Amino acid sequence: MSRGRTVYKLPADEPEELLVKSQDTTSPEYGCHPEDRSVEVLLERGVINLDKPSGPTSHEVVSWVKKILNISRAGHGGTLDPRVTGVLPCALGKATRAVSALLTAGKEYVGVIHFHIPQSRKRIEKLFQVFTGKIYQRPPLKSSVSRRLRIREIYYAEVMEVEGHRALFRVGCEAGTYMRKLCHDIGEASCSGAHMLELRRTRVGPFKEEENLITLQDLKDAWTIHEEEEDDYYLKRFIMPMEKMVEHVPKIYVRDTAVDAICHGADLAAAGICYIDARIKPNMRVALMTLKKELIGFAVAKQDAFKMLKAKSGLMAETDRVFMERNIYPSWSKKG
Repeated sequence: MSRGRTVYKLPADEPEELLVKSQDTTSPEYGCHPEDRSVEVLLERGVINLDKPSGPTSHEVVSWVKKILNISRAGHGGTLDPRVTGVLPCALGKATRAVSALLTAGKEYVGVIHFHIPQSRKRIEKLFQVFTGKIYQRPPLKSSVSRRLRIREIYYAEVMEVEGHRALFRVGCEAGTYMRKLCHDIGEASCSGAHMLELRRTRVGPFKEEENLITLQDLKDAWTIHEEEEDDYYLKRFIMPMEKMVEHVPKIYVRDTAVDAICHGADLAAAGICYIDARIKPNMRVALMTLKKELIGFAVAKQDAFKMLKAKSGLMAETDRVFMERNIYPSWSKKG
């Protein structure tokens, strides 16, 4: 990011604020720090920050990823139209079940809008400001969802350059915002009409264009080196642990003795908590983590962070979805 440029923030940029309920250590005998996972595990529980090319659909790109890596399951974090390029997080194997976490992270796009009648920079900036905040939007005719009027939030909008009929813009928005429709609506508000010429997605929450973005060719080369030279360096560099997808999600870190019970579907009790994110509110979806920062699963908070902090007993979070396999951590209840 260049010096002097305004810093724009998505929901994913909100910092974690950990409260210490109790301190504990984690045994090296159980689990594994995410960054220490083998390629075999990453192929089942990893995510790739892929640069989608213009032309193929998002579904086709994911199919190519599966073919390159010789895996049976993969999914993406937000569909891009065939002509749109940019950040397309691809989750591998069982990590596909965690892709939903990216729905609350926010997305960023850079694009070109073409006004049918030239507009001054000042007027274009005002038009984009009108469409900042919560807006009403109806999905376009070609969309795969119901065309019901819905509310989406535009977190920020910046006009970067203006030349003749065209303007280069940057927009940060909520998942499910249609950029082509946004350009059309801005054109309607200008009384001249407008349409989107080009679009590139530059962020999906924690996945950024400037950080570890790779092409399909990069991935193919890394796999070839892995297969032919038995060198995992590039694959381990390109495939990130699935925990990357929940970097922005408020978390509760639990002690080793509580992990396996959660893996068997138990809810989280106060005694199992070590650290709590201060942002947690009742009924909020949270990520349950081990002290090694492994994702155990998702849960729904039953109390806010400060009540959890003071609680000596009772259930604090209701387990919603579990990703970690059973018996990775010991069943302490059976030992007793």
